[in-house]
Order: sequence, then structure tokens, then C-alpha cells
Amino acid sequence: MSRIFKIFFWGMFISFLGSLPLGTVNVTATNITVNENVYAGVLFSLGCLCIETGCLCFVLVAMDWICKRQKIFRLFEWLTMILILVMAAGSFLAAYKMKAFGASVFTAYHLPPFLFGLLLSSLNPLHIPFWIGWTTILINKKILIPGKKNYVIYATGISIGTMMGFLVFVYGGEYIIQQAGQRQNIVNWIVGTILLITALVQLYKIMGKKLPLKTQII
Repeated sequence: MSRIFKIFFWGMFISFLGSLPLGTVNVTATNITVNENVYAGVLFSLGCLCIETGCLCFVLVAMDWICKRQKIFRLFEWLTMILILVMAAGSFLAAYKMKAFGASVFTAYHLPPFLFGLLLSSLNPLHIPFWIGWTTILINKKILIPGKKNYVIYATGISIGTMMGFLVFVYGGEYIIQQAGQRQNIVNWIVGTILLITALVQLYKIMGKKLPLKTQII
């Protein structure tokens, strides 16, 4: 597998999976589609995508600066691991409480779909920490090598993955909401387990870097 394809694939894969958990944004995309039409749902999704792409560009510029300062990069590795653990704990807590997706969704929108997508996505505070976290992991695993060309490929994969995730909700309609809502506790257990494993692997790699060379070879 070529490096370019790896970068593209992982960007698309992470973005696609990250778009699937039920939330206000993707469920609103479904509601707009159901209440208006597919075109309106796609416009809303494009508005959300523009904000996420802007946040991603900020992250990539910041990562290029961070990678040149190893102490700061090491700090972000720890912060990433902690962030993933917190997300895992949140998923387990939601699963333990049998918390399903509720019927209360923000649908009182009076803006054109594209502008509404821009607004709603800009209110999401998780874009930057999410992509700082995953970008740190990919750089740490030597999958993503810092560089303008690689960043363009990475951003392209992410944009396509995000749009694919939105299209699942745009075309899936209310069926997806009903089915996922009935099994949301199972989804939470699965997501929590995956995040916990990811955090433990990240911790192992961080601690492994502190071991002396002789110990690492053994």
C-alpha cells in the first residue's frame, strides 16, 4: 500500500466513522432531508463540511509547528491519550445508564440549509481536539508524514469521509434514527471499547519511548 493511499484512506476512514455516532448535526441533516428534500440535506452537510475543513486546516498548520518542537508534541501525545480516555468513559457511562437517543432534536431552523450548516457546525467545540488527537496518532505511527502534499491528501480524504458519513444520514432517513436509537447502549459499549483500546495502545507507545534503547530491543 503506497504512502499516499495510506494517508488518504486513514483520513477518510477516521472521518467517516467519526461522522456516524448520533448527534445534533447528523440527525438535523436527516430531519432537513425528511422535511424538505435531499438537495437541502446535502446543502446543510456541505455547510458543516466547510467549518470542519477550516478547523482541520488550522490543526494541520498548528501540527506542523508542534512537530518541530518535540516537548510540545510529547505533551499533545499525553493530552490525546487523556482525551480518548475521557471519550471512552463517556461512552461507557452512557451505555451503563442505558441512555438512548432522544426525540429532542433542534429542528427549529429558519435559515437556508447551507448557512444553517455553517452555524450549527461552528457551535461544535470538538472539531479541533478531535483532529489534533487523531493527527497526533497518525504522525506518531509514521502514517502521516508532515508536509504540504501529504496534508492536502489527508484533508481530501477527511472531506470525502465526512461527506460520506453525512450522506448515510441524508439518504438513510428516519429508519437509521429509529434503529440506532433502539440499540444506542450497544453502540456506546462498542465505541467505548474501541476508544479504550486506542488509549491503551497510545499509552504503551508513549511509555515505550521512555525506555532505554537496550530495554526496547529486548
